[in-house]
Amino acid sequence: IAHMLGKPHTKEQYSAPIYCLMVTVKQAKGILGKDISGFSDPYCLLSILCEDESHGGGSSSKPQKAVVRDSAKGQVLQTTIKKQTLNPIWDETIKLEFEDISNAIFHIEMWDKDEEVSLVQKFDEFRTNIHGLKRMIKDAKKEKGQDDFLGNVVLKLKELHCTEDTWYNLEPRTETYPDRGQCHLQLKFIHKEVKACFLLYQQAINNPWKGELCGEGTALLEHYANQNDISPFLQDLAKWVAYSKLYQTLEVDSTVLFQQLTSIEYHWDQQELPYLQELGDSLHGFLQYGLCLVSKYRDIYPPTPKTTPRLQTLLRVLVQICKTRAFQKLNPAQFDLHVEVTDAVVNGTEEWFNIKKGLHQPMTKVRNHADYWHSFYMWIKHIFHLDFSFRGKLLQLTSFHEDFRDALPYWLNKAFSTTMERVEKAVQVDQLQPLQTGGVPIKHSSSAVDIAACLHPVAQLWEQLSWPDPEEAFMLMVKLTEDVCKIASTYCQMLKARVKELSVDSDRESAIKMLCVVVNDLEHLHTVLTRLPQQLNWAGLRERTRHVIGDTQFQNTLPSQLQHTQSALNREIRSAVETLGKKKCFISLNLVMTFFEPIVTLSVWLSYLQAVIPLMKYLEKELQYMNENLVQENFNSLLTPLWMNSVKILHQMSLQEDSNLVYFQRLLYALQCLEQCFHAEGNGLSLETLHTEEYKICLHFLQKVFNGEKYGAVTLITSYKRSENKLHVEVLNAVNLIPLDSNGSSDPFVQLSLEPKHIFPQVEPRSTKIKNCDLNPLFEESFEFIISLDQCHSPGACLMVTVLDHDTLRSDDFEGEAFLSLKAVPGVGGGQNNPTPAQIRLPLMHPKPNSENTLKLLEARKGEREAQAFVKLRRQREKKSQEI
Repeated sequence: IAHMLGKPHTKEQYSAPIYCLMVTVKQAKGILGKDISGFSDPYCLLSILCEDESHGGGSSSKPQKAVVRDSAKGQVLQTTIKKQTLNPIWDETIKLEFEDISNAIFHIEMWDKDEEVSLVQKFDEFRTNIHGLKRMIKDAKKEKGQDDFLGNVVLKLKELHCTEDTWYNLEPRTETYPDRGQCHLQLKFIHKEVKACFLLYQQAINNPWKGELCGEGTALLEHYANQNDISPFLQDLAKWVAYSKLYQTLEVDSTVLFQQLTSIEYHWDQQELPYLQELGDSLHGFLQYGLCLVSKYRDIYPPTPKTTPRLQTLLRVLVQICKTRAFQKLNPAQFDLHVEVTDAVVNGTEEWFNIKKGLHQPMTKVRNHADYWHSFYMWIKHIFHLDFSFRGKLLQLTSFHEDFRDALPYWLNKAFSTTMERVEKAVQVDQLQPLQTGGVPIKHSSSAVDIAACLHPVAQLWEQLSWPDPEEAFMLMVKLTEDVCKIASTYCQMLKARVKELSVDSDRESAIKMLCVVVNDLEHLHTVLTRLPQQLNWAGLRERTRHVIGDTQFQNTLPSQLQHTQSALNREIRSAVETLGKKKCFISLNLVMTFFEPIVTLSVWLSYLQAVIPLMKYLEKELQYMNENLVQENFNSLLTPLWMNSVKILHQMSLQEDSNLVYFQRLLYALQCLEQCFHAEGNGLSLETLHTEEYKICLHFLQKVFNGEKYGAVTLITSYKRSENKLHVEVLNAVNLIPLDSNGSSDPFVQLSLEPKHIFPQVEPRSTKIKNCDLNPLFEESFEFIISLDQCHSPGACLMVTVLDHDTLRSDDFEGEAFLSLKAVPGVGGGQNNPTPAQIRLPLMHPKPNSENTLKLLEARKGEREAQAFVKLRRQREKKSQEI
């Protein structure tokens, strides 16, 4: 709420924040030595110029050195002078204001200060530095007190980032000394009055405002202060300037000003203040505005319990301002607050009296025109009654649409035939080449754009008809939808005939590219049909016909028509995509054998990556071609059949009986690379799509089989301590074991081993104690295995739990086995160093004889001892298994 009586009302809105470039001149190195001593006394001039000012006003072709000194019409700031050095260090921060960043250019010029010295001093320097003779002769020709140019840096603000901190080369204005050293600058874009922006927003929300900001605004201001190294004193100074200005336009509680005044008074002698003039103007301006409010205290602060404390607080603020050392120093003129307040009250009282006196003057002019205003009122009242009577009559054109009912079929047929002719003509002239617009390729052809334009008048016809009868309007919509679907189907057939016609005299690459365009055209048509219900406003028609057309009839007519056409169009797109894949980038068995057979037969020593690189390069090339020529939807639909074909080919290659271990390892690595390629970190096919139906069925079957506890279960507590590289396993119990002894019981014990053996070659199996005659034994025994974290993360690393029935005379009987992946153990996958142990219940399983194709492959490796030992162990388990 503005103090309307305290300050004249204006239409001017809050001004935008002033943008600034904060420049920190840190140091320079390797600058030229301009003095006789071989050193310089450097200082810097900084300014922001417009582009026309930067180039100077003259037309001479001679380079201009002093651009900032001679051409700058605005703000020019200077650093301190560093005596006798070639590597000066300043660390000075300067703020430069600017308005338009588009043509603003930042200039910094480095100069050598030339102070007048006596001839005797120059000869003394000459005796100590013989190389300064040339410089002394040059100084003799120069005017007295003329500084020497050392170099400059010119930067366009629009090319800078928000924060820059780097070394810049000092550029010469002539080619005499091209290497002039470097200057280290830190540049930051900031702006003033950030605090005021948040205060305006906060005051608009809460009225009156008590000085608190929202959490987001406070956090942003603190981040801004830290980023720009603003001390707490300068923050309080900024708050005072912002609050004092807002107090003159908005209703702000006066108590929020006391804290800032106290901080300014406390820190006055502790820190040098860079904005003395701005602080002085703020204090003086607030005093004048406060005296203006005091002079109008009868209107602004009437004698009520709510406003009287506000006047007292304002007077306290004025007294506090006059007591501060900042005000006494920055306003040296004599200022007596008591006298000023007295004069303000006296002048305000005289003005108030004159206003009250004027309000009691007789209103003679109003009395003289009373009859005129009464006649005007009666005339307006009569006009209103006439207008109300006109509104009650109905228009005579209520049923005018009935006169056009007979002509309506001819309109619809004419619209259909005209649209069909335009579509046919568009396909005939289409060369099936992607459109180009401003260098950005549009992947469909001209006929796709034409058919969208041809279907638009159909929607316009429906909108212009606006048929009043709901039932007849529904029949019209059915006819229009049917015509649109016919046009779309006909366009699809025309497009197929057109690509066959153009492919006769074209080479293979051109035919493939035209087929890509056809697929994109069909996808574009599918998008147009998807927007059809919205363009024809089916939702509005549904509301109009709800009382005459049922929901079932409506859904079975309009949406059913459109869905049937879209389904046919989708089949055409899928067929075209499959044809495109077969022609361009489907992987054949001969192609994969071309990549793998030479490597397997001739170069067994090559790595897995080298073996799969040719196949991946081929896929990358072909997929890149398809991605460039197909829209995203069609490219994604191409990936699925391509992936299925690739998996099928790799499966066929895995059936080779005469292949060795390296061959299958490379096939597995190729499959993993293909999966990563098609998944593309979530941008390609999903993992659900990548896994074939057979794979999903197999996983579901295994999950269903192994979730039961047909042969019992065993309970473990596991954890892994990274600091000690120890795997802790505690065997709690086993339940529901099958009886294997003749007495109807068993003597069970549990054997723990880490698999596979080639990853844990030195880890021996561990066993629990034997529990006699117990089908639900309680073990409660702990074991520790010393293994590294890398071993735990190895592929296939697991804990094999085997439950055996002890037999004294013969070999132990097999109760069941279970497997626990080490990656599932707490502490292996990450988290705390000493994680909480987890309890897990593992169902026991029996292997099914002759069900593993992997064992058949391993049996063929007669020369590998580890493979033969593993096969022997598994075959023994299969003999003892109770699975059929």
